[in-house]
Amino acid sequence: MDTSSHRGRIWVLTDTSGKLIEDIDTDQIFHNAFLHITEIAEMGRHALGNLEGWKDFPKKVRPGDIIVAGRNFGAGSSRQQAVDCFIALNVGLMLAPSYSSIYFRNAVNSGFPVLRCGDVDSLVNGRKLETGDEVEVHFLNGRGRNLSKTHNFSIEPMSAVQRDIYRAGDLFAFGRSSGRKE
Repeated sequence: MDTSSHRGRIWVLTDTSGKLIEDIDTDQIFHNAFLHITEIAEMGRHALGNLEGWKDFPKKVRPGDIIVAGRNFGAGSSRQQAVDCFIALNVGLMLAPSYSSIYFRNAVNSGFPVLRCGDVDSLVNGRKLETGDEVEVHFLNGRGRNLSKTHNFSIEPMSAVQRDIYRAGDLFAFGRSSGRKE
């Protein structure tokens, strides 16, 4: 498995006017009505179920697809299910200008690649990133490329720690592989 890049179709989370949605909170990502679900595999069908215009996302997304979101993605509670629902759907990665600190840490610890792209707003507004485009993102060198439009863009590369956790699979696997003995 190549852990230095990912290629997939993108989903740009916009409202009905085409504006990138900002401040998507964990209740919009995974509604609290489903917190009783404990099997990660079952969480995917509820992803974005409380985000207006995106309730059918779990039926449309394919393994490896990429989510593009507005700033402060994952605001609100420290709900792990808001990360796990995307893992259940085999979403390949997420791009946003910023994430809530708790969401970002939960995603990194789960081995789910969340990457920062400060230019997301201008890329979406300039129609350089649109739902359905095929994109390739290089985690380590900060390069992205829209293969559908032959347009390059920059991302913030993964930190060494994020990369190591991602390559291991999650924080627990990373800990086991580090070989440290107490």
